[in-house]
Amino acid sequence: MALLSYWRRNWLQFFTLLAGLALATALWSGVQAINAEARASYDAAAATLGEGQYTQITANNGLPIAVEDYVALRRVGWLVSPVVEGRLDGVRLIGVEPLTAPQGIGTTALSIEAELPSEPTLWVSSGVSVDGVTTVETPELAPNTAIGDIGLVSDLLGAQGISRLLVLSDQPVRQPPLESVVQGLNVQTPQGGSDIGRLTDSFHLNLTAFGFLSFVVGIFIVNGAVGLAFEQRRPLVRTLRALGVPLRTVIAIMAAEMAVLSLLGGVIGVVIGYFIAAALLPDVAATLQGLYGADVGGTLAIRPVWWLSGLGIALLGGMAASASALWKLSRMPLLAGAQPRAWSMQAGRGRVIQTIAGLFMLAAAGIFALIADGLVTGFALLGTLLLGAALLLPMVLNAALALGQRLAKGPVWEWFWADTRQQLPGLSLALAALLLAMAANIGVSTMVSSFRQTFVGFLDQRLAAELYVTARDEEDAVALEQFLAGKVESVLPIEQIDVEANGLPAELYGPIDDRTYRDNWRFLSQVPQMWDIVQAGEGVAINEQLSYRGDLQLGDMLELPGITLPVVGIYGDYGNPIGQVIIGREVFKELYPDSQALRYGVRVLPEDVAALTDQLVSEYGLPEANVINQAGIKAYSLDIFERTFTVTGALNWLTLGVAGFAILMSLLTLSGMRIPQLAPLWALGLTRGRLERLEILRTVMLTAWTFVFALPLGLALAWVLLAVVNVAAFGWRLPMFVFPTSYVFLLVQALIAAGAAALWPALKLGRTPTSHLLKVFANER
Repeated sequence: MALLSYWRRNWLQFFTLLAGLALATALWSGVQAINAEARASYDAAAATLGEGQYTQITANNGLPIAVEDYVALRRVGWLVSPVVEGRLDGVRLIGVEPLTAPQGIGTTALSIEAELPSEPTLWVSSGVSVDGVTTVETPELAPNTAIGDIGLVSDLLGAQGISRLLVLSDQPVRQPPLESVVQGLNVQTPQGGSDIGRLTDSFHLNLTAFGFLSFVVGIFIVNGAVGLAFEQRRPLVRTLRALGVPLRTVIAIMAAEMAVLSLLGGVIGVVIGYFIAAALLPDVAATLQGLYGADVGGTLAIRPVWWLSGLGIALLGGMAASASALWKLSRMPLLAGAQPRAWSMQAGRGRVIQTIAGLFMLAAAGIFALIADGLVTGFALLGTLLLGAALLLPMVLNAALALGQRLAKGPVWEWFWADTRQQLPGLSLALAALLLAMAANIGVSTMVSSFRQTFVGFLDQRLAAELYVTARDEEDAVALEQFLAGKVESVLPIEQIDVEANGLPAELYGPIDDRTYRDNWRFLSQVPQMWDIVQAGEGVAINEQLSYRGDLQLGDMLELPGITLPVVGIYGDYGNPIGQVIIGREVFKELYPDSQALRYGVRVLPEDVAALTDQLVSEYGLPEANVINQAGIKAYSLDIFERTFTVTGALNWLTLGVAGFAILMSLLTLSGMRIPQLAPLWALGLTRGRLERLEILRTVMLTAWTFVFALPLGLALAWVLLAVVNVAAFGWRLPMFVFPTSYVFLLVQALIAAGAAALWPALKLGRTPTSHLLKVFANER
């Protein structure tokens, strides 16, 4: 009861402690909730089609498999099941054949044992409807998905042929090789998990890193509140021990107290995190759909994996924050600590140890910078860099304040600098949190802005054609080419085949030899006359992703199905998660003679774009959705780009808000302890209004100096994100640009936030009754 009475008399510290734990846990658990929801959607999608469980057969040319080929395989003993897949009004439609589909594929309603409905029926995920068809809601299906009989789905999609064949697990002992039965088919073996899940791992890892950074900033608040509470209770602990209470009992009670408070703060944080995740999930779903084609539900389910992790990390963070204080308590002599904590006198030796630790962390960051070649070492580099800078911040600020003290003129300003140095230990944790938040904001905004600048230039180069059209099928493609002949400058067929290049998945393209590519494509590295070599069939160009993942440089040999050629060019391909290969048009058609382009880039004078669009829709009869102008594609791509970074931007500003809250709570906590130091100044003639202004000036000045330290740290963080983490996660390296205007805007925002945080404590101090100030001289100090 004696120990708990402290919180009743210091409710502001109690609120600070709970708020710090809650905010830290909220941002962490919110990110984990988003990740858990996305991964659950990936697993549901994988289970729907047996991805990661069954071998699949697809056509080499990317076109549907003919029904005759399926029948031929079944007749010679191949136990395969057909699947038709496509999108209708944004809904993913999947058609399976109940008689041959393996158990567990799709939904249990579509099985041979189930009584199939007499009318056309689709089993759909929550919130999905399809016009003209009876639907049955099935919660276990992946989001935005509908599944039904293969005949019904084929009719709805207007599909000709089969999208893929599932190979059942139990096959006959003897069966003829696939190539001897049907030509042009490819067997894809399962890789143990969802392809989409593996593809988006880096995206979720980035989110987790931001969530953890936010958690660390919150724990700085907790550490400050816990340290202050333990220091202020040292006289109470001395009294209890003098009365005969064993030290072990006191430590055990304080540890249990922190565990209970950590769990309470964790519960509050998990609830807040749920609402944060629910607000951000739609943008995450749009990002994953736009970048990776992954359907993620727009609603959030309460899953044990994220709320248990939230409670666990809250407990871990709270106990870690109190570990130092408990250790000091265990080493404290019986009669020590009768006076209140003298912040500046206690901080000397600790600052030296902290500076050594910070230098050690920065040295470790330098080592990681030399050896970092993956996500783990990349994030280790980020962690040591940020932690080292946070540990060195008090030393840097103390040196700056000491310089200001030496240059000060007049007693008031000499006192101001000396008093600021004395307050530094009490504010150092909040300023460290602010440092991390501002550095993260600078780093991420630099990365995003660099990406935007590069991405816009990339779109201008790659989307050179004025119009992009898509044919409805192969026959329509031939007719479309004939219709466009003579009406436009050139027609650029866009054909793509999924292949393996040196054992890595890649997209193979065979563009025609046209000046569009020679004039607009920019290469990171290339040999002289690169396009001539590629079109002659004597070399290939690859994107940066394949170059990194395959460790390929100019002159290295690239093995493709049926041919091996040297790499003669490497180009940037921003926004694409997998490899690409470009070979000459003639070689492409020799390898894949049955391939037929369905998409075309059309070169036409800009003033003729509208007229040609009207002809394609009204005269030729193409749907409007199949004719897209260059501006439309750019707008769509940039919209995806903006939504991609909505979440990281939101987490950035939430982290900055938590840091501002840390400053506010630290100042409010210290304001009560400042009266004995300010009362003599008031008695000597300084007005309370001037003391208020000096207090606000102190906070704004420390914030500005913290920003000066955060700016190079943020730029270093941006370099790590662009040159190490981005390369490991996505396979491309972006050039780094600096944006001084945005940094100045951040400084102004930080100063306004710090000034606002200091205003309340300063006003509270200015409203202190004179009787309270006079009481200072009535007590022994």
